[in-house]
Amino acid sequence: MTSKTILRASLGLAAMCVTSLAIAQQLAPTAAKPPTVWAAPGTKGSPIDGTIFHAQVLLDVAGFPSGVIDGKKGMVFGKSVSGFQAAQGLTVNGELDGPTRAALLGLNRPSTVMVTLSPDQVGGPFVLPFPKKPEDQATLAFMGYRNMLEKVAEEFHTTPDTIVALNGPEAMIGPGKTLRLPNVVAANRNYDGVKADAAQWMGLLNVDAGSAQGDYILVSKKEGVLRVMKGAPPAGPLTKDGGKGASYTPPTELGSGQVVAQFPVTMGSTHDPLPFGVWKVTTYAFLPPFHYQPDLFWDAKDPEGGDKRLKPGPNGPVGLAWLDLTKEHYGIHGTGSPETIGRAESHGCIRMSNWDVLRLSRMLKPGFKAVFTS
Repeated sequence: MTSKTILRASLGLAAMCVTSLAIAQQLAPTAAKPPTVWAAPGTKGSPIDGTIFHAQVLLDVAGFPSGVIDGKKGMVFGKSVSGFQAAQGLTVNGELDGPTRAALLGLNRPSTVMVTLSPDQVGGPFVLPFPKKPEDQATLAFMGYRNMLEKVAEEFHTTPDTIVALNGPEAMIGPGKTLRLPNVVAANRNYDGVKADAAQWMGLLNVDAGSAQGDYILVSKKEGVLRVMKGAPPAGPLTKDGGKGASYTPPTELGSGQVVAQFPVTMGSTHDPLPFGVWKVTTYAFLPPFHYQPDLFWDAKDPEGGDKRLKPGPNGPVGLAWLDLTKEHYGIHGTGSPETIGRAESHGCIRMSNWDVLRLSRMLKPGFKAVFTS
């Protein structure tokens, strides 16, 4: 997460696990912002636009999320609306117009839900402070959340700041406490065929087991989205892996599938560009550890510092899942910084929020084709 979500060191791990705390206490103080009077969501003075917030919730439920739910018309909101419009046969303009709002409201779901937190929802262990350097992260037994607020925010596909904005800084977080949260509660939690540890995380992060099923994915560099397609993928051989630094030609055939879901993603960079072509996702790994090899990272601070083995966890470099590609060292994976999806660059891989990559794994079976295009 970003520095503004790092907790005050004085809060202590033991207190975090067993004590109810005002949710504002779990955010770092921001010297640049003077204290303001809390305003109810959707009213003057609140950072939450009620119409946008409700649309974000409904887009998330429909399978066209726009990133973290925060009530702000961010960089990827219009792309998500466009994807939903295309799937619904509506005029594609990226605007929350009348027909689009009517289609979303047809999901018949309020924007928020009151949740009485269980011990599991706010239980640790927590990692405070969370180390930045891989060599320090390698000493952790688990790459866990920093605090209760970060954990609850991830469960409800939002941010700590948004929870404060929804409830007010004096609201309490802890076992038995009740908070107003985005209404992304999963309607179906039947995770048949998934190993127990993965199913537990799917349930925790409100991954709906009844999501639409797809046959392949289409990743567009220009649009910054990953689309789940139902239908026939491109025919012909897969792209051959030319190794690190190889250049790849965008495929001319994109298949005949129809869009059933769309996710915002972060992909590639100038140093590690998206490898265009037709690949295959062969295997899934849940709660994956991470082998940090500094020689593979152009921005490594100490490329001669040696390899590091990092334990798994939601705040690990690849989050809660890794979907392995036939392109060596490349995969589709989660992240501990969901608020950066669609904004920051990656090291060539396809990066998603933890809840989105878990949902993607429910939509397609291993062995599906992944078409990467410009």
